[in-house]
Amino acid sequence: MKSYKLLLLTTLIISGCSMVYELIISAVSSYLVGDSTLQYSVTIGLYMFAMGFGSFLSKYIKKDLFNWFVNIEIGVGILGGLSSLLLFLANLHLESYELVMYVEIILIGTLVGAEIPILTRIIEGDNKDLRITLSSLFSFDYVGGLIGSIAFPLLLMPKLGFFATAFLSGTFNLICACLIVFKYHKRIRGSYYYKLVTILLMITMILGMLISENISRYVEDGLYRDAVIMSKQTQYQKIVVTRHKDDIRLFIDGNVQFSSVDEYRYHEALVHIPMSVAEDRSEVLILGGGDGMAARELLKYPETNITMIDLDAEMTKLCSDNKLITELNENSMNSDRVNVINMDAYEYLEKCDKKFGVVIVDLPDPNNEALAKLYSNIFYRMCGNVLKDKGVINVQSTSPYYATKSFWCITKTLQSEGFAVAPYHLQVPAFGDWGFNMAVKTDNEYVIGTGDISEVDTKKISIGNGIETKYLTNENISALFSFGKDERPGADDKIEINHLTKPVMIQYYNDAVRNWE
Repeated sequence: MKSYKLLLLTTLIISGCSMVYELIISAVSSYLVGDSTLQYSVTIGLYMFAMGFGSFLSKYIKKDLFNWFVNIEIGVGILGGLSSLLLFLANLHLESYELVMYVEIILIGTLVGAEIPILTRIIEGDNKDLRITLSSLFSFDYVGGLIGSIAFPLLLMPKLGFFATAFLSGTFNLICACLIVFKYHKRIRGSYYYKLVTILLMITMILGMLISENISRYVEDGLYRDAVIMSKQTQYQKIVVTRHKDDIRLFIDGNVQFSSVDEYRYHEALVHIPMSVAEDRSEVLILGGGDGMAARELLKYPETNITMIDLDAEMTKLCSDNKLITELNENSMNSDRVNVINMDAYEYLEKCDKKFGVVIVDLPDPNNEALAKLYSNIFYRMCGNVLKDKGVINVQSTSPYYATKSFWCITKTLQSEGFAVAPYHLQVPAFGDWGFNMAVKTDNEYVIGTGDISEVDTKKISIGNGIETKYLTNENISALFSFGKDERPGADDKIEINHLTKPVMIQYYNDAVRNWE
């Protein structure tokens, strides 16, 4: 067994790398297509099937086992190293992205599935001890999978991004192939050519890793309409800032968060309507809102202190330091009245013992499980627990026109926790028709909890004196609470509550995305 330690090491490496490729394909597909549950499920299921298929095919390989093993290493290295690039190019230039995704999964899975049977026969052929051979191989294989699954989210993606991670993993596969060729060259037919090919391919992967930033810029220029002026992969998300003349846009995981041309419409509606209803505005909690725009509007109230909970420290730092963004948010993130805490909003509410007069929920759309939890009944219950008497919650609620079920699901979920809910919406050119759900625990002079949708005395809602706005007026507020027939669910639409244990919101939202693509 001593003479095969190198082969066992390659088993560990190829297993770790193949796990990284599997996660890359799932993550890229979630990023580009959405519906992360579907993407990860399809990738894992198809990959496992392909491994079984590869294991089946290996029985037809009867000789030149070392040659076949090196070929597998080379094949996995090339396919895996190019996996991210091929997926992004497919999204840019082909109509059938899924076809490229499925082919990648099947090819990589098939090669990896053939590896263990072939390696078992190589080692067992000389040692004649199948018990030790199998236990050693599977041990290294499983440990490699564990290393890859941990390294991807904690180290590789945050530090390197999609392209460099794929190229680095491909480099490791080709390094293994190169080592095997040099170590066992006497047992490999055409070893000279294998040495040359593996070295050249290894150099190619290293070059790909070195120029991954250039590749990323090329791909992003195709994905985004405007010039990309900043791109950063953080531990939690991909942040991109684009610019076209005076239009600055910030994207998170490919979804636009604001356009400098019209963001004031969204943020004025998000902030000033609940602030007009609230009786106590001394302490306001923002969940999300890391761009600082909501904080900018809240700072117009001199009596208000703000606690902002945003998961991503790199996001809040960008919006505290970047000159283009600080000009938009009027340097709100650096105000003495804004306390920024970088942690998960759900976790914060679980531990919070402070009370707030207003809670602003300004989170990204619920397109995955982690975000759907922040639109659940339990999350809104916890929001209510940190609310003062007669306090107000306002939730950004996606579009009542483009994602009708999602919007009214939020309304119904808030109602299930005892809130009187007043939905409203407005046109934001960058987003289209966009909606909010304002909720109060007890009836007050503005919101009366009767019927399926609470009545709102819009004549009593007025923007405070001295509060400067670009869009909102006391005259146009009442129009925001009116919905057209095509912005309400149909008679046959049965909308469920978004429970923590049954996140129907993900399905509603992803169905809406597919319908409008």
